[in-house]
Amino acid sequence: MPPFTSSPRTRRGPRRRSLLASAAGAALLVGCSSGPGSDGTGGSPPAAARVRARAARDSERLAARYDAVMAAHPGLAARLRPLREEVVRHAEAFGGTVAAPRTSPAQAAPPVSPPPGVPGNEKDALAGLAAAERELTGRRTGALAGVPGELARLLASVAAAGAAHVYLLTEGDG
Repeated sequence: MPPFTSSPRTRRGPRRRSLLASAAGAALLVGCSSGPGSDGTGGSPPAAARVRARAARDSERLAARYDAVMAAHPGLAARLRPLREEVVRHAEAFGGTVAAPRTSPAQAAPPVSPPPGVPGNEKDALAGLAAAERELTGRRTGALAGVPGELARLLASVAAAGAAHVYLLTEGDG
C-alpha cells in the first residue's frame, strides 16, 4: 500500500484566502479603532482644547498683572502698555477675552499702597512681571510636544514673544 497522503480538501490550518482576509480585516479594525490624536499630531482634541483654554486664562491673568503694576506704578504705564496689549492679543488668539484696563482720574495718582501682590518699588514690580513672563514661557514651551501642529505653532510664537517681554522688562538691569 502507498503511504497515506492527505488530500487538499482535508488540509489542516488556515487557507491562504482566510489568512489574507483576516489580515485585511485586522488592518481595517486597527484603522477604525484609532482615536483622535493618533494621527501623529501628539494630542487629542480634548487635550488640545484644555491647553488652549489654559493658555487663554494664563494670558488673561498676565494682562491683569500688568494692569495691577501700571495702577501701582503709573510711571511705568508707557513702558508696559505695549507689552500688555500684546498679552491681550495672545489671550484672544487662544480664545480668551480681556477687559480694557480701567482708566480713571484716581489711577493717575500713585496709590497710597500698591495692590496686593505688586511690589512697592518699580524695579521689583518689573522683576515680578519678568518672572511671570518667564514662567509662562517655560510652561508654553513644555506643552509644545503634546499638541497638534497649529496650536504648537501658536504656543511657540507666544512663548517667543514672552521671552522678548522678559528681555524688555529686564533691559538695563544687567
